[in-house]
Amino acid sequence: MPTDHDPSALTPEEVLPSSPIPKVRDGRFQPGRRLALALVLLMVVGGVFWLMSRTPTVSRSHVKQEGKRQDAPDFALKDINGKTVRLSDYRGKVILLDFWATWCGPCQMEIPWFMDFERKYKDRGFAVLGLSMDDDGWQSVKPFIQEMRVNYRVMIADERTGELYGGIEALPTAFLIDREGRVADEQVGVSSRRDFEDGIEKLLEAPAGDKRAALN
Repeated sequence: MPTDHDPSALTPEEVLPSSPIPKVRDGRFQPGRRLALALVLLMVVGGVFWLMSRTPTVSRSHVKQEGKRQDAPDFALKDINGKTVRLSDYRGKVILLDFWATWCGPCQMEIPWFMDFERKYKDRGFAVLGLSMDDDGWQSVKPFIQEMRVNYRVMIADERTGELYGGIEALPTAFLIDREGRVADEQVGVSSRRDFEDGIEKLLEAPAGDKRAALN
């Protein structure tokens, strides 16, 4: 029969009354609770994506109101064939005027878009004009546009042309010009194809005040 001081008769709590070790069931990970939390998280994330999919895409077109548009400066520059191109020759058309360079990566990304726009909207009174800012001019530009098979007119811009448009500090810089020859939008740096298309569509749908369309 054990004595009062027989250790075998003591409970674990009596042997280690101040033990900091928690009971096993308190420190054990509970798979059921973790699974429930994971399911709740999945439901929340799924709900967010569902709401996003139901939300209509908002156009980010920045076309200015007519009263806030200013006349686009005219210029006279030579194209690859030596023909003089004036912006005023395109009065009555919507113009995408692109300042770019062959060494500009983002410019190269946008050029195929502009070629598509030229094909898609040409018959609706639209044209793309490219103004290269390459220092060595046609030496770099000519082989580049031939290799890319650029389907719109390209000219070499001089410093004065850039100054006319506020000083071109970043490439690419593009201007959307309405049928009245006014700057309706300016895109500095990389823009999305959707932004350009929204602006072009909006300007093409607007009634033309000047019916003199270019013949070239």
